[in-house]
Amino acid sequence: MYILFISFLTLFIGNYASTKDSLNIETIYGFHQSEISEQLELEQKLSRLHLPETYREHLFNLTRHPNIAGTKHSRLVIDYISEVMARAGLEVKHYDYDAWMPKPGTASISLIRPVRMPLNNQEYIYDEDPYTSHPDLVHGWNAYSGSGDVTSEVVYANYGTKEDFELLKELGIEVEGKIVIAQYGGNFRGFKAMFAEKAGAAGLIIYTDPANNGYMNGLVYPEGKFSDESTIQRGSVLTLDYYGDPLTPFKPALPLDGDHHIERLDPADVAFHTIPVTPLGYGSAKEILSRMEGEPVPGEWQGGLPFTYRLTGGSHLQVRLQVDQPHDFTRITNVIGTIIGNEYPDEWIILGSHHDAWGFGASDPNSGTAMLLTLAESLGVMVSEGWKPKRSIMIGHWDAEEFMLIGSSEWVMHLSEELNASAVMYLNADAAVTGPNFSASASPSLKKPIIEAAKVVKHPDTGTSVYETWVRPEQEEPTVGNLGGGSDHVGFYMHLGIPSAGISISGSVPIYHSNFDTFWYYETHLDSTFTYGPALAGVYGVVTSRFANASVLPYDLNRYATDISRHLEYLETRGGELNRSIYIEGLEISTHLDKLDGLTSSLDRRIPEFLAGRPDPDLIEEINKKMLQLERSFLHVDGLPFSRWEQSLYSSTDPWSGYASWIIPGVRYILEDGRSDEELRYELHRFLEAVNRLNHKLSEIHDLLLNF
Repeated sequence: MYILFISFLTLFIGNYASTKDSLNIETIYGFHQSEISEQLELEQKLSRLHLPETYREHLFNLTRHPNIAGTKHSRLVIDYISEVMARAGLEVKHYDYDAWMPKPGTASISLIRPVRMPLNNQEYIYDEDPYTSHPDLVHGWNAYSGSGDVTSEVVYANYGTKEDFELLKELGIEVEGKIVIAQYGGNFRGFKAMFAEKAGAAGLIIYTDPANNGYMNGLVYPEGKFSDESTIQRGSVLTLDYYGDPLTPFKPALPLDGDHHIERLDPADVAFHTIPVTPLGYGSAKEILSRMEGEPVPGEWQGGLPFTYRLTGGSHLQVRLQVDQPHDFTRITNVIGTIIGNEYPDEWIILGSHHDAWGFGASDPNSGTAMLLTLAESLGVMVSEGWKPKRSIMIGHWDAEEFMLIGSSEWVMHLSEELNASAVMYLNADAAVTGPNFSASASPSLKKPIIEAAKVVKHPDTGTSVYETWVRPEQEEPTVGNLGGGSDHVGFYMHLGIPSAGISISGSVPIYHSNFDTFWYYETHLDSTFTYGPALAGVYGVVTSRFANASVLPYDLNRYATDISRHLEYLETRGGELNRSIYIEGLEISTHLDKLDGLTSSLDRRIPEFLAGRPDPDLIEEINKKMLQLERSFLHVDGLPFSRWEQSLYSSTDPWSGYASWIIPGVRYILEDGRSDEELRYELHRFLEAVNRLNHKLSEIHDLLLNF
């Protein structure tokens, strides 16, 4: 009977990718056996609704104008997103905030000696791409730069990392009072500004080097996809130890004209950068770098321009850097579309991406935004045909992400109590559709659900499953990474402890954050068929519908023990490199992990047996309420040693690079920063207390199953 059932399902979902594991009943975890065929049918129907022409239409409409947060064109995008989701039948709500944000203002760089030469700081206009002549495009700028007018000598700082500035100091290079020029890459641009300012620099220029996605990599835009000499990466340089509006840490920046008064900081009391910072393309940067006459840089610091890079420019080379960047309160708006759950409306499946950009934002963010709109319409069709998800599905479009995750951070602080009680998971789709390569990063409990979803969605280039294009021959399963910084999952995952993931189908986008991120560029160089967006919508749809419809939330519980063990092994190795040990007497790490492994393994076996017994719906709801609190076990009100706002003891952003992921970050920070054994013991103890909290919650669930 089992074999006949599987054979029937194989024929039934012929539109799905055919892999030997795709339809294994165990992959539809959290469902009673009688619910599986209905769920598979739903996934098939949903997948067929995601059409390239729909995705193309949304991407085209989202990218007709430059879309910087707070501008008139941003309002047009907000209106469009709202209209699409409302037409699809979702309940649409706006959340407004007044955030302290900069305007582009003015920025200029000029050579003063040995020649007088203004340097171009805006992209060229090309006839091939009509978007490049849009009158509302602005010059290159870095949000939250200091304002100033400085003229000085130049120092080259490679990528401007912590290690790069330390090496300059070792080499005896004086940075005090100089203008630093550094490449993009290696770390978050804001840390380049922070390290330059700490070193005493008078200003900072950040340029795109041709070795990093320029002509050394292939044909440049518009003929090819790589950066031409005028391509400029914009971006925020804000480096506070909290996210969101700079004037309202830990509180939502509710509208100034609203009913609720929010105390705001004085901008003078906020640790904004004070030095002027601005970006350049390599065509302008070469005018500076080629005139430098100091000592040659270390070999690994050499970039792609056709001359020897130098550490200093000498007194004969004078550069003037001018930035005037006004700030004011800016109204930003998050748009949330909701499908209300039929059985558990207060359990929320949340998907999201931001809607603001530095220019047109075809790849970043709107490839992900268009995908979510495509999915929203498909879900709306399913609802109109009678489908009723058990749990509520929310699709959020966040504002002002590019300025430092402002919109999403304000929302999670605004709704922190509701989210703590109700949020099942968050899937982030920022810039999610840029090429053929599927990838994912996730909290432990979402890794297996993503892997299983990839098995039942076709990849448009191969006709086989997304999973088969993802997994390598030598792997038992594909690698799912760990979430770092740089996008809207941070507030959900690292501030509120909500299981989160970023899922993408991607390729390189060398014109990132530039005025060349246009619909023409996307269609010409990234995906002319517009098929990757619908494919990714398929994966999001499977993960979303399985969590929305499952009787018991299908978290990957076994992954906690395996991932924590692996991360502790890394910390042990890293500690050895630093002549430190994380195994401190009295802290029985293995005992905690053995208990965790035993509990999750037992639950993995018992949950299917529990569902087979047709349990009472009230008992299922009680179990699920405890399940969605599991990830919250890692939260600590005191936060991390480097950020009280990031409260997860499991995962954080890298405090020195900004983008990378740190796992068990409190312990790692103590190791990396050379802190005392007492502080190391404290951080290890805090983390093991979190594991104990997790074990306690798992035990409660286990007891409910045993007593059923």
